[in-house]
Amino acid sequence: LEMADSGVEWDTITCSAAVSACANGDQWAHALQLFREMAHGRVQRNSTTHSAAVSACEKSVQWVQALLLFHEMADSRVERNTITYSAAVSACE
Repeated sequence: LEMADSGVEWDTITCSAAVSACANGDQWAHALQLFREMAHGRVQRNSTTHSAAVSACEKSVQWVQALLLFHEMADSRVERNTITYSAAVSACE
């Protein structure tokens, strides 16, 4: 996205905030794009980042994507938390 060109340092906190901002702006596709780019940019994704991505999908009724991300957390050995569980369940309602 534009962060690389803006001189903003890509780190877990900055990217998590950006994914959350996309989620709050109903931009689930941008949230997922940024989430995926984190892996390519070698930025550590944690439970906060995963939860923000799951929430972005949940808010936009993208339940399949939300569940894929939820399962990906286990594959990546990222701890699921109450926020993640809540967003995953809400995405399926």
